[in-house]
Amino acid sequence: MRLSVIIPVYNEINTIEEIIRRVEATPHEKEILIVDDGSTDGTTEILREIEAQSPHLKIFYHEKNRGKGAAIRHALPYVTGDVIVIQDADLEYFPEEYTPMLQVIESGKGDVVYGTRFLGPHRVFHFTHYLGNKILTGLCNILFNTILSDMTTGYKMFNAKILKSIPLQADGFGFDAEITGRIFRKKLRVYEVPISYDGRSYEDGKKLRWTDAFVLLYWLVRCRLTTLDIGEETLFRLSSVNKYYQIFYDRVAHLIGRRPLEIGSGAGNFTRFLLGKELVVATDCSNNHLHTIRQRFVENKRFRIHYFDASQPPSDELKAYRVDTVICLNVLEHIEDDIAALRHMKSLLVPGGRLILLVPSIKALYGSLDIGLEHYRRYSKAELLEKMQQAGFAIEHTFFFNMWGVPGWFINSRVLRRKVLPKFQLYFFTLLHPLVRIERFFKTPFGLSVVAIGKNLDPR
Repeated sequence: MRLSVIIPVYNEINTIEEIIRRVEATPHEKEILIVDDGSTDGTTEILREIEAQSPHLKIFYHEKNRGKGAAIRHALPYVTGDVIVIQDADLEYFPEEYTPMLQVIESGKGDVVYGTRFLGPHRVFHFTHYLGNKILTGLCNILFNTILSDMTTGYKMFNAKILKSIPLQADGFGFDAEITGRIFRKKLRVYEVPISYDGRSYEDGKKLRWTDAFVLLYWLVRCRLTTLDIGEETLFRLSSVNKYYQIFYDRVAHLIGRRPLEIGSGAGNFTRFLLGKELVVATDCSNNHLHTIRQRFVENKRFRIHYFDASQPPSDELKAYRVDTVICLNVLEHIEDDIAALRHMKSLLVPGGRLILLVPSIKALYGSLDIGLEHYRRYSKAELLEKMQQAGFAIEHTFFFNMWGVPGWFINSRVLRRKVLPKFQLYFFTLLHPLVRIERFFKTPFGLSVVAIGKNLDPR
C-alpha cells in the first residue's frame, strides 16, 4: 500500500527540515504533502527552498494561519495514496513507527489506527496535559461507548478512501475530536498501537493551550448529538422500512437473473433478497458500507463483496464474474457524469443482460432532502431513457414507483426544508405499504421514483 504523509506546519523553523528528512528515510512507498499554515517565523522561506530542490514533495501555503484541521482538509484532495497518516512537524513523534500502524490496515483488521502514547516508551511531560487528555478521552469513551486511551495523539492513520469520505469542518485542534467522533459514529474499526513520544515544552514551541480543551469538548458533543453524515443516517433509518424493499423486489424479481451484481449496496437493505442466487456480487464505494455488509451477511462461495465506484471503469476482476443482472437503486443521482456511469454498468453485463435502475423522479421535488443526500439531480422519465439509450441500452420497460410518497417528500424537502426524513414518518410509511403494493396492478401517472429496465444487446 502507498502511504500519504500529511504534515501540517505552523512556525516550525527549527524542526521542519529534520522531520522531512526522517519521513523521507522511512522504507515505505509514499508521498509527502506539506501544508504551511501561514507561518511567520521563516518556515515558509525554508519550505520554498526545499520545494525548489525537491519537486516530488507536494507543498501548499496558506496566507494566514487557519489551524490544523484546515491544513489537513487542504491536502486531502491531492492525496493519491491508499493510506493517510497525519504527521506533526515538531519531532514529538517518530516516523520510524509507521510500520506497526500500517500493518493493521494492510492486514485488513482495521480502518483507522491511533498511535497511543501511554502504552509505549514516552518522555515524562506535563501533568496538566496528561490530565486534560485523560478527561477528554474519558468523555469520548462515555459519549461513544468505547475504550480509547489517547484521543489527542498526533499519530492517526486512516484508510484513505474512508478519510476522504468524511466531511470535516473543524479548523484548529478541534480536528482531533471531530475526526474521532465521526469515525465512532460511522462505527469504523479502530485500533490502537503503542508509540514512542518525545513531548516538548512551551519553551520548545508547544502550541496546544488549555483553552483548546473547550474546543475539543465542543466537537465531541457536536459529533455525538448531531447528524453528521446524512447519507449514513438515512440508510440506517431506511433499514427499518423492510416492506418498501420487499415490495420493490416483488416488482422486479422475475427480471433478476442467476448472477446479479448490486451497485451501491449500502447497508444491504436490498441485498438480502438476492441471497440464494447462483452468484451474488455486492459493491459499494464506501468501505464503511462494505464492512457493514460483511458483518450483516456471512460470506460463502456464492456471495462476493467488492469496492466499486460506478463513476470509474470497473476492474477486470468485476467483469470476470459475467453477471447477467446489474441492480442500481438510488445511486445514479449521486454521480456527476451519469452517462459514463451507465456505460460502466453496461460493461459489466453479459450479452442480453439487464440493468434494473431506480432513481428519484420529478425534478420539481428537488430540495433540502436531495441536497442533504448529495443528489446532483432528480430525473424525468424522458431524461432517464434518453441517457440510458446514449449509454447503449435497449429500453425494455419503465414505470413509476411509490406515488404515495410524493406529498411527504414535497412537504419535508420543499416546505419544511428538512435534511433527514423523520423517523415517525418512516413508520407511517410502513402503514401505507398496501397502497404501494397495489401499484403493480395499474399504471401510475407519477411516483417518487422512476424505474427503467435496460438490456445489453451488444454481441461479445
